[in-house]
Order: sequence, then structure tokens, then C-alpha cells
Amino acid sequence: MGKNVFGEPLQICCTRPMTGYFRDGLCRTVSQDTGTHTVCAVMTDEFLKFSASMGNDLITPMPYYQFPGLKAGDKWCLCVSRWIQAHKAGKAPMLILEATHEKTLDYTELNTLVKYALKNE
Repeated sequence: MGKNVFGEPLQICCTRPMTGYFRDGLCRTVSQDTGTHTVCAVMTDEFLKFSASMGNDLITPMPYYQFPGLKAGDKWCLCVSRWIQAHKAGKAPMLILEATHEKTLDYTELNTLVKYALKNE
């Protein structure tokens, strides 16, 4: 199952819409996950527009991939590199750290993540 950034059992990020590299609601990863989808984030319009401007449209539904498209308020397992990019641009969404995989700490520090922390509902 994996552990979160606090070393505790990884919590579910979201099942509506179903998220995660494995589409099981968890932001867990394996070596084949080249995007490292480990960050549980709460979408904002600002972030969604930023992501689209960077070439990753998360707004438009893609039924072929059973992807409903995201809107503000949806939770989603983001690629850690996209979140860091958004952070540096001042567009990073808030995070649910209880559902953010510990692998994220290979890319950024816990104190940076804590600044964006929301409690898992």
C-alpha cells in the first residue's frame, strides 16, 4: 500500500473521480510510472489553467481513457514534477499530505509540502 510523507499508512486521495497511477484512489507509484503520480492535490481553476498551458489538459474529458475531466475542488494524484513546477510559478494547489506518497520527499522537502497542507476529509 505504501506510506505517506509522515511515514504513516497512505490514505485514499479520491475515488470520485478515480485517481492514481493504478486508478485505485491512491497516489502510489512504481518504477514504470514515469510521471511519479504521488501528490494528492485539490484542484483549483488557477492550477488547471496552468497545467493546460504547460501541455497537460486536465479539464477536457477523455472518455476513451475513462477520464471525466477535472474541475476546481476535485482531488487528483498529480505528477510530483508538475506540482513543483506549479509551486515555483505560484500556482500550486493545496495538498492532502495523508494521501501524498512518501516518494514525493525524493523531490521536495516536507516543510515545503506542509505550507500547502489540507486535512484529508
